[in-house]
Amino acid sequence: MFPIRDHNPSQRTPFVTYTLMALNIIIWLYGLAFITTNAEINNLYFNYAMIPARISAGEGYITLVTSVFLHAGFMHLAGNMLFLFIFGDNLEDDMGHIPFLIFYLLSGAGAALAQWAVAPGSPVPTVGASGAIAGVMGGYLLLYPKAKVDVFIFFIIIFRIIPIPAWIMLGVWFALQLFNGIGDDGSGGGVAYWAHAGGFIIGLMLTLPLWLRLGAMRYWDQTEGHPPHPEAKYPFRQTSIPKVPRR
Repeated sequence: MFPIRDHNPSQRTPFVTYTLMALNIIIWLYGLAFITTNAEINNLYFNYAMIPARISAGEGYITLVTSVFLHAGFMHLAGNMLFLFIFGDNLEDDMGHIPFLIFYLLSGAGAALAQWAVAPGSPVPTVGASGAIAGVMGGYLLLYPKAKVDVFIFFIIIFRIIPIPAWIMLGVWFALQLFNGIGDDGSGGGVAYWAHAGGFIIGLMLTLPLWLRLGAMRYWDQTEGHPPHPEAKYPFRQTSIPKVPRR
């Protein structure tokens, strides 16, 4: 299950969201074209990826931010950019361009620190925008819990796109990060589950002042848990999967 779009286009052009996406793609393409040898890749990761052991040694603090713009492969990049594209524009709309940029970078740095806290002596580099985008998802959940998100679900031979409330999709995602993070000490590489969970919580907390300023529970009552503007309408297409009636 993964999201493909929400029903809530922003009212203003999300310049920061688009710029962040462009930077991530450009940096990945640059690395693909010009950083090709193992020595160059190792040097890139040492200087710009977040390595917990370096943070513990009191160095490389800038990597808490630079690591957010590095990705380990195309699917890693594509998945992150999809989530940022879906959830970033509405948050930028309500926060404003510069506050949203600060929010994004703080969420990314906080997520990296959450991963460091799990394995402070690990030499394994942490890269990716996942933690920052998890912060965006946490903020989205707080402001728009009932916003409709179209998710693509596949199960063996069944493929379907269905709209579900954001709180279900984001809640399931967050629960999976916690579940997969249990027993993961963060020192063996792979997916940085604790960065995801930490970024989500940090993003929710950073959005809390905005939510309170908008009216808190009263804001939810006024907007019914949706962004405060008309939602997009997408044509419904009947699935081509044949129905099997019960006998």
